[in-house]
Amino acid sequence: MGLVAEDIGPALAREQFLDGGSVEGAVRSPILSSWQRSRSLGLSPDGCELPFTQDLDLDGRLVHAATPVLDRLRAMFNGKNMNVALADERGAVLQRRFGEPSMVRHLAAIQSVPGFVFAEEFGGTNGIGLALAERRLINIYGAEHFAERSQSNACSAIPVRDLLSGRIEGVLCFGYPHTDADPALDLVIRKAAGVIERRLLEQSSVRERALLQAYLDARGLVPAGDAAGNGRLGELGASGLDWRDQMILKEKATELISSAQRAAVEVSLPGGRRVTLLSRPVTSASGVEGVVIEAVLPSGHERLAVSTEADAPSGLLTQQALTPTVPPLGHLPGLAPGREATTARPPRAPDGSGTPGVGERTADATSGLVLVGEPGVGQYAVAARRRLELLSEASTRIGTTLDVSRTARELAEMAVPRLADYVTIDLPEAVLRGEEPTDPGKDLHRTVVHGIREDCPFYPAGERVDLQPVTPQLRCLTNGEAVLEPDLRSASGWIAQDPVRARRLLDHDLHSLITVPLLARGIVLGIASFYRARDPAPFGDDDRSLAQELATRAAICIDNARRYTREHTMVLALQHSLLPHGFPEQNAVEVAHRYMPAESGVGGDWFDVIPLSGTRVALVVGDVVGHGLHAAATMGRLRTAARNFAELDLPPDEVLTHLDNLVGRLDREECGEDPSNGNTGIIGATCLYAIYDPTSQQCTMARAGHPPPALVRPDGTVIFPELPAGPPLGLGGLPFETAEFHLPEGSQLVLYTDGLIEDRDRDFDTALEQLRRALASPNRPPEETCQAVVEAVVPDHPADDIALLVARTHTLDPQRIATWDLPADPALVSTIRGSVTRRLTEWGLDEVAFATELLLSELVTNAIRYGSDPIQVRLLYDRTLTCEVSDTSSTAPHLRHAATTDEGGRGLFLVAQLSQSWGTRYTADGKVIWAECALEVPGGKAGPAEVYFDNIDDIPAI
Repeated sequence: MGLVAEDIGPALAREQFLDGGSVEGAVRSPILSSWQRSRSLGLSPDGCELPFTQDLDLDGRLVHAATPVLDRLRAMFNGKNMNVALADERGAVLQRRFGEPSMVRHLAAIQSVPGFVFAEEFGGTNGIGLALAERRLINIYGAEHFAERSQSNACSAIPVRDLLSGRIEGVLCFGYPHTDADPALDLVIRKAAGVIERRLLEQSSVRERALLQAYLDARGLVPAGDAAGNGRLGELGASGLDWRDQMILKEKATELISSAQRAAVEVSLPGGRRVTLLSRPVTSASGVEGVVIEAVLPSGHERLAVSTEADAPSGLLTQQALTPTVPPLGHLPGLAPGREATTARPPRAPDGSGTPGVGERTADATSGLVLVGEPGVGQYAVAARRRLELLSEASTRIGTTLDVSRTARELAEMAVPRLADYVTIDLPEAVLRGEEPTDPGKDLHRTVVHGIREDCPFYPAGERVDLQPVTPQLRCLTNGEAVLEPDLRSASGWIAQDPVRARRLLDHDLHSLITVPLLARGIVLGIASFYRARDPAPFGDDDRSLAQELATRAAICIDNARRYTREHTMVLALQHSLLPHGFPEQNAVEVAHRYMPAESGVGGDWFDVIPLSGTRVALVVGDVVGHGLHAAATMGRLRTAARNFAELDLPPDEVLTHLDNLVGRLDREECGEDPSNGNTGIIGATCLYAIYDPTSQQCTMARAGHPPPALVRPDGTVIFPELPAGPPLGLGGLPFETAEFHLPEGSQLVLYTDGLIEDRDRDFDTALEQLRRALASPNRPPEETCQAVVEAVVPDHPADDIALLVARTHTLDPQRIATWDLPADPALVSTIRGSVTRRLTEWGLDEVAFATELLLSELVTNAIRYGSDPIQVRLLYDRTLTCEVSDTSSTAPHLRHAATTDEGGRGLFLVAQLSQSWGTRYTADGKVIWAECALEVPGGKAGPAEVYFDNIDDIPAI
């Protein structure tokens, strides 16, 4: 009974554990934790000797409250083998009752005589000791006991608490043969403990009633006995103070009671009103000492009335206003308005005699009783209110960011010093990465160390933490509940983790610990440990509940941050995969780039460098509005489309027109045909597209709602050229315009997205000026320019993505450009072939001369046959050899497969085989047919012509 596994019994599990075997999952976690602690304490199953003490309070509050309950239980269990025990907070048995009176003659002294201490550190796993350790209802069956002598018994034990303070006053325990185990006993023992707790509370109420009666008797205000009844002398509201005013007064009165001092305090109420609270000591006839709080209102204020609840669980009694008169606060002897003060005058005696002190009444003010209570009870009430304030503040201060580590630190900062003096937080590496931990007890890393001092020798932040099974931290992970260690010097499991470090921590006055699992949505995310050092009182159950509540709230925030981190990482990985990982080789520009995601989420910024025909290059930068997965995916679609449109050799304005149409189609697809479906559109995007030609040093640009680029001249002059803005992509309706600029060699073209210069904490013009200064350095490599811009202009915490592309221009040497103008005469084809061969020989390109002659022959022949004057031939010697033939016709050739019987139609097929790429580029005056030839034959293999034609006779006629 009581085991998790079905294939192993309690005795076998215990034997296996004592032999050093693993019984994880086979034994309930509280029992296994207790076994581990017992073994770490050096206890032996056959030698758990219990100490005996005569230091027992046999006439105290607990015994008085429990005696009738114990007697009732004895009657209930009459004739049964039931042993009912009451122990104090140390585990020392105070009283016993037996269902069968004859049992006492057959039981050992430790089971029948008061005074034996059953704390876990002495007796190992037993009901009383484990109830104190776990601080909750515990059931132990047979072999689950650590000591051999208890193997045949079962027991149920539950802590008994003071309902005012939450402090454990003792333990109620049932002992019985394990064959008599019954789930109904849990209900019985819970009800019995509850009755004892209420009787303890009644004792406090009686004491406070006596204090109230002593106050009333001293003032001669009501007959004796009224205060001992229901205590009501009137109703709330007659004073004109609403419930908010009364709450303010009661909160301050509670603090005055807890301070146990004679004082006067002025309290400000809403609306500029002021009330003075007077604190007076009072002693009941039975010797109970307490404090009375009166409220004094200046003359002219409505009569004060505050109701009373003499039996309230808080122990703070209220009483309706009385109407003797006292001077206003400003008239009190020796007390200035707005300040607390104490007086050396003796207080009025309980019988009403004595010298008048602070707040003695005269004829021009009204006063009334607010609260009466004992200082200790007031301290509990103040502590409870402060715990509520801490939780309320935590809801606004924990989780201000979506960063896992920062959220964990906010929990620690919230708890120190109001709950604990030191806080450590350990999270699995998986949580820090945004993943869900598979085994939260492993791969833990110290994430936060925070406290009142920085020299406390905890494991430092960032270090891996490997927990021993007996530690409170691992026990809280296993149980899923907070674990309280009131005294660390006797916490063997905590000490066993690292004895040397534990001694050093104890030398820093650490004496009490609460460790809490960070549990959210059923997932354990880590451990928070709260340590107390300065306050000599150990943590209690109220502190444990507060730490659990704080940790729960923080765990939800940590889980939100973890999930955001996971999604952010996924989106960032997607975006990274969609952005260029490298740029193709080309000589037109030297480029460098930076991409910086926003802190709040990944957006849709992108950039690209696209080689074009004729040694030209296209530079693109764009921005999709929004953040997240959708923006990143849309960015990828637009970047792919931009590359495809660039392959068509379209001018910038036409590329933007095609992108605009694409965005409009995507938007309509997302919205659907029905505008009432709630989807109002997905896309707003901007783009800047520029083409640089190194043969002419001309740059043609167009933009769609995007910031203009910066141009850095070789002398360091920085300008932001006037470039027609154009509407953002997707709006449609308006044409895009191009602008052309001459860029001398060594100029830098700087393209960027708006996240670089637009920031809510910085003026736009200021950002542009910062950018201008960062760029104003001539002859600087683009990589250094990128770094300078990042350091000088990028905000510390970017709210938007930033893409930056810097291109330094180069010029193609005019000696590597050859141009011939031809009339439309077929007889000149041979002439141009000869000129081309000679130029290739000058350039040292004899190995490609044959293929180039064939290729140009076809292109020139087609231009003469199908085009119109003038015709121009141009060779560009760069990384490849580019052959261009232009004419004024807009008719473009098309590649087709000629039939066997066709006499022609094989010319473009030949061009395609002889070149590595070819195409058509339209210009304002006509078109250009171009073809690029590789200058090296990889591995010495046959060149393009030799691949497809085994001998010269196979070459088609030109």
